[in-house]
Amino acid sequence: MPSDVAGTRARSRRPSPRERLLKAADELFYAEGINSVGIDRVIDRADVARASLYSTFGSKDELIRGYLEHRMEISMARLRAAAEAHSDPREALLSVFGVQAAYFARPGYQGCAFNRASAEAPPGSAAYEVPRAYRRWLHEFLRDLAAAAGVAEPDQLASQIHLLYDGANLAASLDGNAGVTAASRSAAEALLGAALLHSAASPGAGGGRHRKQEQPEPVAAGLHS
Repeated sequence: MPSDVAGTRARSRRPSPRERLLKAADELFYAEGINSVGIDRVIDRADVARASLYSTFGSKDELIRGYLEHRMEISMARLRAAAEAHSDPREALLSVFGVQAAYFARPGYQGCAFNRASAEAPPGSAAYEVPRAYRRWLHEFLRDLAAAAGVAEPDQLASQIHLLYDGANLAASLDGNAGVTAASRSAAEALLGAALLHSAASPGAGGGRHRKQEQPEPVAAGLHS
């Protein structure tokens, strides 16, 4: 039947040169480092012509950009999906550590791809710029979740949770402690609880961000003529 033929063709479609190059770059760059892997190895792994790489990406640096931006898109989607799965905004904020735990448990985990790439990167390169763009996005993401949870100072809490997130990355990769996210989440939960208590105790609307101005005392009669 025509529909069966179309389905077979869809399943048997060979990935495009761009897709194959990104897959090969992802495997090699993550496992061995962006500077250790030459462009010829990526071309061989992807089974494409050299001209395909340069017509698609233009240079190795832009291939690295494509590799890291693809990783960034995947990480952003996972974090958003985890947060959206919770109706409780506090659990949505803490869900980032569940995403981390699943990532650390994956076979072949060798640390954060952005940390690994940026450690080898000169300023102005793709490996320098993309990880910093991802970190800015992550901070804003955490800040928005903290604000939704009712925290009076969401930027401060976002910075604190970002530090715990970074620390878990280092402990998982350098110490081999894949279970560190339980401790990170517990610490983040304590920080969130303290921030919410502070918000509740702060006078005025907005958890103290807009404090009620003190009224001046009445002036005694006859003090001013």
